[in-house]
Amino acid sequence: MDFEVDWILTDIEGTTTDVSFVYNTLFPYFLDNLDRFEHNTSLEVDAVLKQTADFIAAETGEVGLSRMELFNRLRIWAREDRKVTPLKELQGIVWKEGFESGALQGHVYPEVKEALVRWSQQGISIAIFSSGSVAAQKLLFQHSTSGDLSAFFKAHFDTNTGMKRDAATYARIADLLRTSPNRVLFLSDIKEELEAASVAGMHTVQLLRPGTAKGWDLTAQDFSPIIP
Repeated sequence: MDFEVDWILTDIEGTTTDVSFVYNTLFPYFLDNLDRFEHNTSLEVDAVLKQTADFIAAETGEVGLSRMELFNRLRIWAREDRKVTPLKELQGIVWKEGFESGALQGHVYPEVKEALVRWSQQGISIAIFSSGSVAAQKLLFQHSTSGDLSAFFKAHFDTNTGMKRDAATYARIADLLRTSPNRVLFLSDIKEELEAASVAGMHTVQLLRPGTAKGWDLTAQDFSPIIP
């Protein structure tokens, strides 16, 4: 499965990493440890709360919510798996403590490291695009089950760049990578994301990890056959 590309842009959840790790490990850790951050008045937590208040005001018109009310809204969003930037930023802050303490270790499928090495040796640059914050992305790969993989990734993108089902986001990413969309291969398990990337002009492959239903023409069970 060969492509003439300069960049490989990959999703995380369901692509490099088992979905169950996200839902059964990361999300519960966030909810179980969130209370300890409610009274954390660091600049990064306060910045997330301001983002949260601004987002709520724009979405519902509610203003003047207390700190406790903002945290409660973040809890609700977490349980609903909302792909909103303030939640993803706070998850990254909470998970940072878990990864750095050793309580968390990022799951990565066994063949991923080998593929990263192979692509890098072929002169292909690798980037990440995930709904999880850039900070959380870096933590997962720095503290992964395959060791520290962070050096393989030349760029990271999250929902600050745009939504994952919007073709304009992928065009923007190509611009930021200083390349044309047709020089990028996007890997994901989600049909709607692949559609958006394809509309933008990128090459696309759907990863059919366990539990993923086929929804795309070009598919692979894992990274092994992709640009071998």
